[in-house]
Amino acid sequence: MNYHNITHADMLNGEGLRVVLWLAGCTHRCQGCQNPQTWDIHGGIAFDDAAKQELFDYLSQDYISGITLSGGDPLHPQLLNEVHDLIKEIKEKFPTKTIWLYTGFVFEDIRDIELIQYLDVIVDGKFELALLDPKLHWKGSSNQRVIDVQSSMNSNIIILHD
Repeated sequence: MNYHNITHADMLNGEGLRVVLWLAGCTHRCQGCQNPQTWDIHGGIAFDDAAKQELFDYLSQDYISGITLSGGDPLHPQLLNEVHDLIKEIKEKFPTKTIWLYTGFVFEDIRDIELIQYLDVIVDGKFELALLDPKLHWKGSSNQRVIDVQSSMNSNIIILHD
């Protein structure tokens, strides 16, 4: 698994002050994407033990609300196993921190992937340049949804995050 950056105090990609892991690899290649440099699965640098420790050091700070995984697409088929293991470890080590994930896939198609159970919020759907609205909260285009994962899984209907 490769990544492009670890942002340690982000306020644009989820609630509160967050750590953001920008992963490499995206199959969607949305027109107007803000991060086309993250599309190549072989781009970026290896996510090694030092990178993981850096991530955990940031997450251990009291003022950090949680982590957001973005990219690229953290649900790229070649990333699933490593992202699963990382998210599971984060949930075990930092149970009070929230985990957000941005993906171009829609919730209905990914809800049964095992790692989804560890997430708090998913911003789903491809970015659609024609539906761009800079006034939207947490998302870039109006077709995307900010989904409360746990409530949606428990009720079996899509519950949007406020």
